[in-house]
Formats: sequence, structure tokens, C-alpha cells
Amino acid sequence: MPIMDVRCAAGRLDQAAKAKLAARLTDVLIRMEGGANTRGGRAFAWVFFTEFPEEDWWIGARADAEYVSPPGKFLVHISIPEGYMNVAHKNEVHGWVAAAIAEVVGGAGRGGSILTVIDEVTEGNWGAAGKPISLESIAGTVGQAKDGSRLGWSRAYFEAKARMMSAAGYPADAGGLLPSLADRLAQTSATETAA
Repeated sequence: MPIMDVRCAAGRLDQAAKAKLAARLTDVLIRMEGGANTRGGRAFAWVFFTEFPEEDWWIGARADAEYVSPPGKFLVHISIPEGYMNVAHKNEVHGWVAAAIAEVVGGAGRGGSILTVIDEVTEGNWGAAGKPISLESIAGTVGQAKDGSRLGWSRAYFEAKARMMSAAGYPADAGGLLPSLADRLAQTSATETAA
């Protein structure tokens, strides 16, 4: 369920360029989902554009292009569920996003002014239809195998986090774990309290 907020200078992209870039970035989002090119995967692939007036975007204390590399100023915030991607996946995403922007707006230059920020949303803090949704439920919605390597890595991440939280004495209802692991932590805490 990644979301991309593409921030750029107002007027930098016309509607046709936005449509083309949104299509390319949707392809990136689908790749991020492990190739979940399904109806559910596409429904979770959100791209939106936030435009700023050129005079409100300052780099190096200047609003002009003095410190801007071709193809221009872009800041892409990518929100993903916590524990969804390892370092290698994140590194791929940085490259894919920069390549998509360079392809659509012109590939000249190094793209040093195309910045990407990957924000991980803590498990339990993402919701839809007024209810929290977990990484486990997202995987099912987009068509990822529950026993596949992608969700297996996420499960290992959260199992380690659960052990760490338990060892540190976190309350069982602190959140931040897959629902299946939160139930286990709660049972472990209850058993330790009773002993």
C-alpha cells in the first residue's frame, strides 16, 4: 500500500506529463508490491502531485536554479507500511523513482535534485474505511502469497521486533506488531504476569 507524493515546482509538469509520470510511478508502486499487478494492487497504488510556487522552494538559500541539477527540483515522499521492504528494496525504489522522473521530464543531468524520502508507517497506524489495516491484510488484498518470501521477510522483521519489545517490557497493547504477533505478545505478557 505505498503512496507517492511528488512535490515539484508549479507549472513544471503539464497534465500530459503528470499522467505519464503517474503511470510510470504506478508501475514502480506495483514493482514495490512484489509485482502485484492486480485490481487490489492497483487500488493501493496512489500517486499525487503537490506543486509549490517556484519562489517558495528554496535550496541553498536561493529560489533560483543555482543549486538545482537537471531535470529540476523534485521531492518524492513515499509512504510504506513498516517492515515492508529491506534495504535492497528501498535502494531499488530510490533508483526507480529517479529514473521515472528523468524519463518523463528529460534525462539530462545527474538528477541530484530528485530527492526521495521513504517514510515507514508503524504497523497499526495505517487505516482504510475507518479501521486499521495490517501488512498481513494488505498482502492478501494485493494478491501476495501469505507464505511467499516477501511476507516471510516482513514476518521475520516483526518477530524480532516482538522479541525486542517483550524483552524490554513493553505493554502488550503498545501496538506496532502484526496482529498475529500482537496476540502472542499479549499471551506471553499475561502468562508472565500470572507467574
